[in-house]
Amino acid sequence: MQIFRIPMELIRPRANLLKTVLSAIDKQKLGIENGDILAIASKAVATFQNQMTRLDSVEPSERAKKLAGRYDLKPGFVEVVLREADRVYGGVPKALLTLKDNILTANSGVDRKNAPKGYAIMWPNEPFKTAEELRSRIFEITSKRVGVMIVDSRVTPLRLGTTGLALAVAGFEPVKDHRGKRDLYGNTIVITRHAVADDLASAAHLLMGESDERTPLVLIKDAPVKPTDHVESSSLVIRPKQCLYTKYVLKGAAKERL
Repeated sequence: MQIFRIPMELIRPRANLLKTVLSAIDKQKLGIENGDILAIASKAVATFQNQMTRLDSVEPSERAKKLAGRYDLKPGFVEVVLREADRVYGGVPKALLTLKDNILTANSGVDRKNAPKGYAIMWPNEPFKTAEELRSRIFEITSKRVGVMIVDSRVTPLRLGTTGLALAVAGFEPVKDHRGKRDLYGNTIVITRHAVADDLASAAHLLMGESDERTPLVLIKDAPVKPTDHVESSSLVIRPKQCLYTKYVLKGAAKERL
């Protein structure tokens, strides 16, 4: 497998995402082939969609003010987080633990990093639809069947630092199911499913970086994936009651919910 970083100029809201992506790849003299995967940073997609909010225009609610005081956050920022969240469980200094689109994440995916000064940037609107539209348009223009992945970062319980998260996928199966197969010693595998898309997202995230790298696009070649024309958003997530971490931990966190 080969992975190539694709630098880009500073992205402007409402620019042509497809044109910008293809132009950046062309400048690196990297051709697109069948089976390639384009990994795009979620903030880049959100910026193209103008999914940003000017924080001084946000009127915080009493709930936002209370949470902001408890977790050392700005009330306007917390208000945006609350509007984006499906649930809020509590937090630590500078971050709220939230559930959004069945993903347990910090601050509902809302971030001030790599957003214009005074703004907060949210997750892309309809990320799966956006990924599929990009995949379809790339085929129309290049006649190449590629995969598209929108990548964000996340933290893992009791691990320091961020890793990659496949927020949305199009063109390849994001999870490989090993249940029912045999291991090295002939034992039947009972519960293991391999999060292929998240592994690829972490590889892309390694090259994208987390600060001023200006590398929101990564081209992946020869990835060990199975192409498909249909990816459901539900194929990447499980319900909280089925999750090893959340089934028990969030019972306690619910007591702190405001």
